[in-house]
Amino acid sequence: MLFDPCSLGGIAMRNRIFRAATHESMADPAGAPGTAHEKLYSALARGGAGAIITGYAGVRQDGRSSLPGMLMMHDDTLVPAYRKLTGSVHRHGAPLILQLAHCGRQTRSKVTGMPTVAPSRMRDGVFNEDLPVELTESGILDIARSFAEAAVRARSAGFDGVQLHMAHGYLLSRFLSGYSNRRTDRWGGSTENRFRIIQEIMRRIRHLLPDYPVLAKINGFDRQPGGMRIEEAVRIAQMLEACGCTAIEVSSGTVEEGLTIMRGPRIPAEALLACNFRFESVPAILKPVIAPAIRIALPKSKLSHGYNLEAAAAIRKAVSIPVIAVGGLHTLDDLVSPLMAGSADFVSISRPFIIEPDIVSKLQTGKQRSSRCTMCNHCAIMIEAGPLRCWNGRLPGRK
Repeated sequence: MLFDPCSLGGIAMRNRIFRAATHESMADPAGAPGTAHEKLYSALARGGAGAIITGYAGVRQDGRSSLPGMLMMHDDTLVPAYRKLTGSVHRHGAPLILQLAHCGRQTRSKVTGMPTVAPSRMRDGVFNEDLPVELTESGILDIARSFAEAAVRARSAGFDGVQLHMAHGYLLSRFLSGYSNRRTDRWGGSTENRFRIIQEIMRRIRHLLPDYPVLAKINGFDRQPGGMRIEEAVRIAQMLEACGCTAIEVSSGTVEEGLTIMRGPRIPAEALLACNFRFESVPAILKPVIAPAIRIALPKSKLSHGYNLEAAAAIRKAVSIPVIAVGGLHTLDDLVSPLMAGSADFVSISRPFIIEPDIVSKLQTGKQRSSRCTMCNHCAIMIEAGPLRCWNGRLPGRK
């Protein structure tokens, strides 16, 4: 079942394994992909990925990531570079889906050159240099228009579909969360009101692109007080289906909760101290002393494999569109079990593809039954210092 040819919303796939959206820090200053993206995605396609979801692409300048090299899709001039990319990847047999995002308050005005924005005027726990501007109704509608226009550019550029990033504390996730959306107008309060921006985005996309595949990545839950819980995520999934969403990928967590999005056996404190902007002013002599304190302070989880499957299973029972499970799926059994149990229709992985772009071929041919990834999570941190790669627990200059 895992390796059988299939389709999702009309997208032909050779198996049920997605490469999950992963920021690569490889775009040029304008946000256009280049040779590095072409090499990476072509390697993933040759390695057997059923479909590839790109790293997040910004729909507006004020939603650009503070991480270097973010893809952008906010301007028509970017389309030719993307068209070259999709052509190259398609030659290797894998469909390509563009993830669209607005980082909201999880960015830095020092990087974007513009104020950060959010549904409510609440300072982020990590990106706390700025107190974000609360979006007006016209500002919300402008953002919805930007998402729809970016989707049109994606189709023109040859992408097989788009994915709306509605998870991990970025702008759309912040609207959906009762913790971060404190509005009292029609964009806040009830689940239906907090969902209204998504409804507006989907309405605009479906008006322009009636049959184009539009996936959504949502949080099944988070750890914030009054935040997302599985029961509400189920309701949001049902509303997505009613809006014409093609498929739902179920993730969890926000950046300010720590590394709950990408879990592992050990907090990557050394990597955080080496390159994260929050620690750039810490003297080098103090960093070895601070590392143990970081490990104590950051939240931990006992579950590092399949940690979103409970939420995915609940959502799959409530909707008729495909559900994609992601999060700690690192072995062949991890990938097969959700499909056999009926918890998901497709599976999505990120870190195993970073260390082994051909991991799908290795699993399918029986060469391996597990990824060589150790879940050190240095890859997630060190993209602040340069392009995406596997660090395998090492830091620059260390053997």
